[in-house]
Amino acid sequence: MDFGFSEEQNMLRDQVNRFMKERCPMDQVRQILKSDNKLDSALWSEISNLGWLALTIPEQYGGLGLGWVDLTVVLEETAAGLCPLPVASHSLAAKAVLLCGSEEQKAKWLPPISEGSSVSTLGLFDDPNWISAEGISCSASETDTGFSLSGCKPFVSDATLCDWLFLAFNFEDQLVLAKIEREQCEIQSEPTMDETKPMGRVTLDSVSVDTSDTMKLSNEHLTTLTNYGALAVTAEMVGAAQSLLDLTSEYAKDRIQFGKPIGQYQGVKHRLAEMFVDIESFRSLCYYAAWALDDAPSEVDRAVSLAKGYASDAFAEIGIDGVGLHGAIGFTAEYDAQLYLKRSKWARPMYGDSNYHLDRLATLGGL
Repeated sequence: MDFGFSEEQNMLRDQVNRFMKERCPMDQVRQILKSDNKLDSALWSEISNLGWLALTIPEQYGGLGLGWVDLTVVLEETAAGLCPLPVASHSLAAKAVLLCGSEEQKAKWLPPISEGSSVSTLGLFDDPNWISAEGISCSASETDTGFSLSGCKPFVSDATLCDWLFLAFNFEDQLVLAKIEREQCEIQSEPTMDETKPMGRVTLDSVSVDTSDTMKLSNEHLTTLTNYGALAVTAEMVGAAQSLLDLTSEYAKDRIQFGKPIGQYQGVKHRLAEMFVDIESFRSLCYYAAWALDDAPSEVDRAVSLAKGYASDAFAEIGIDGVGLHGAIGFTAEYDAQLYLKRSKWARPMYGDSNYHLDRLATLGGL
């Protein structure tokens, strides 16, 4: 097997990298975070026109019909600049429809998702680190026309930015995935360390949905969507960690202490080298998992848990080291290093922390 990137994937990486530098530099990110509307509609329209939102959607539904390796490239590069657009959440919502939806639902929902006109997200578990059907407390009761939905999901990624929310509910020992429009529910912004990743508390009180707006969510579907979610978060960790390493390396070249750049001191060199080795390690694991999702279903569970389990702890350490090597300035709000540390804290529990994924690996290995 060849784990190299195709010419098209390298061109896609260059395109995303160029877009982030020209259209969404860090100054622009900070301006978006200060605004009342955290979704920059102009930027969202631009990335839609570039096709990033349609990458993994089949062509018959208005997409490009590419794979998750391609999307992983986009997520890595957008996260390198802490892009505050809900690309990952939107892509996971599309995957949920592809996996669980009927042909009629796919034909109805996927075209607006692929063109970005209906910003979407996926909310499975009550807690991002409680990966189990038991971690879904919202309930559904049957009505004459469909279901009545009640409950609260406190940690739905990008909920405050979205038009459609695909949320999981319990119904008589079964799981249901329902499409909810933002007008049907109450969405409150949850405090979050990483403001580029807004979290919403979604509350529903006897909200009626038609049967045509619900999909059966099996345990197998739940596992599959968890795998895709874990991969998406890991891809973003790769990009953010690499940017923090680049930022820290440049600082180590410029900061003079005792007459020479601090990067010339062995203690600093070792820490930078350890950061580099960790990033290269979980970057390789991440793309192996993306390849498995596209081409090797039997390897997916193991590959995803290897990637997310390693990256969750490694990126947390990289965040601490990156800020620490900057000294006191690394902790200031004006400097970008602290933003990447905050991203590492947000990413660590999402779709399972290292404990969950290492336990899963042990189970898969027969322990």
